[in-house]
Amino acid sequence: MLLTPRDRAPRPATDGARARTDAPRINRRLKAALVASAASVCLVAASASPIPLGVGDRLFPYLGNPGYDVAAYDLSLTYPGSNDKPLQAVTTIDARTTAPLSRVNLDFARGKVSSVEIDGEPASFAAADEDLVITPDEALPQGQRMRITVRHTSDPMPAGGREGGWVRTSDGLAMANQADAAHLVFPCNDHPSDKAGFTFRITAPEGFTAVANGLQADVRRSGTATRWTYRTQHPMATELAQVSIGRSTVVRRTGPHALPVRDVVPTRHRTALEPWLAKTPDQIAWMEGKIGRYPLETYGLLVADASTGFELETQTLSLFERELFTDPAFPEWYVDSVMVHELAHQWFGNSVSPRTWSDLWLNEGHATWYEALYAQEKSNRPLESRMRAAYGASDRWRAAGGPPAAPKVPEADSRLGIFRPNVYDGAALVLYALRQEIGRRVFEGLERAWVSQYRDGTATTADFISLASQLSGRDLSGFFQAWLYGEKTPPMPGHPDWKPVAARQSPEKPSTPKVTAPRKGAVKRAAE
Repeated sequence: MLLTPRDRAPRPATDGARARTDAPRINRRLKAALVASAASVCLVAASASPIPLGVGDRLFPYLGNPGYDVAAYDLSLTYPGSNDKPLQAVTTIDARTTAPLSRVNLDFARGKVSSVEIDGEPASFAAADEDLVITPDEALPQGQRMRITVRHTSDPMPAGGREGGWVRTSDGLAMANQADAAHLVFPCNDHPSDKAGFTFRITAPEGFTAVANGLQADVRRSGTATRWTYRTQHPMATELAQVSIGRSTVVRRTGPHALPVRDVVPTRHRTALEPWLAKTPDQIAWMEGKIGRYPLETYGLLVADASTGFELETQTLSLFERELFTDPAFPEWYVDSVMVHELAHQWFGNSVSPRTWSDLWLNEGHATWYEALYAQEKSNRPLESRMRAAYGASDRWRAAGGPPAAPKVPEADSRLGIFRPNVYDGAALVLYALRQEIGRRVFEGLERAWVSQYRDGTATTADFISLASQLSGRDLSGFFQAWLYGEKTPPMPGHPDWKPVAARQSPEKPSTPKVTAPRKGAVKRAAE
């Protein structure tokens, strides 16, 4: 996610997001560590009152559910032709139990459930806070595969002030689920540690186009409606799910290695947007030159007529506000760097996903790093100047938002509260310090090894520290302890003259925009 500048108060951001889908081989270890006690709660007698559960994430403890691994989601949505009415939906979840379960909890809110089945048999269900608690007729043993089918509505209208999930655009809908709002759209195990495959089947009236993550598998017209089917080829976290329904045009081109590139844009703005869209293949090639081959099956931009306050790295189809490209207040170099930020996330955050939300710095720090590096190489915006300015502000960022790898818990009414400067430029500053410490050659090798070794999986801060130590040939735990968890910013290797800047002083202005204080429902990025 990249937070964009606003000179006026934006409409409330309909982002939020929760994610959870994982590669089961990695997720098993996570659950054993995080939720051993929570799993036992699932084993209560069926007569007990249903209770909400979570995997114990430090920042979002209610997200996700113990006792099973999701292998695949199949999400069917029927759009009524108006973005202020609920969609009819059927969500099918294929999973495997990792503990005996007398109940199965799913994350789900903002929808009405009409029926639930487990392996084709009706199951009773009840709501418990933002969980859907399902009770099968017979307890499920450990190691059993199960198919859960939930028939429900998916409501794009916020209820009770809870924002996130669906974004209402001028001509339809899109999704913005980060960090804790996928379950506002469909029932799921909503934590990034449990990645899974996705199939989307979207039916919409004549005149609308539907697009989703992955590659198009089928299009069928029936009367005045059309059904589109899309499938992912790589596991995905729920926070990264994307469905666009609107009066849109799909623009196709080819990227490096014959990669299919498709952009989804409002039809009436297609011509104006083309110069920006045409840049994507070269940006992919630039990223590949830094860290290796693009890791997913396709890429493209989803340009939405909506005011959100952010851009979002939804997997294979990044979400952008149209005004980012059409408002002349945004200079070209800045828009280019934002495009690269979301592209970089396809490696950092999407292919390699955070095991917990405290590992967010690995996503945003790397995306910010390549955003800044691109601005330096393509637009002569010096990386060192930006990092020196970040160093000056780093102590204040740590005080306000916590150290990069230990961000403060967001307030209940600020779901985007973890997206603060400490995990953007503050985390990119850690990477700069690391490059200074171990040298450019070793650092660049580490970057390539990271995205290769953990591709399609999840990883932690400890994994990154271990790999960096291994490749550098020395124990870097002390270095990372200070830079990632310290209340104060350590001295910068190679730059003893860099000093923190007191709050009452004006730090050197960075060469690219920096994140500033959040507003309710959105966070501004202040442009130069």
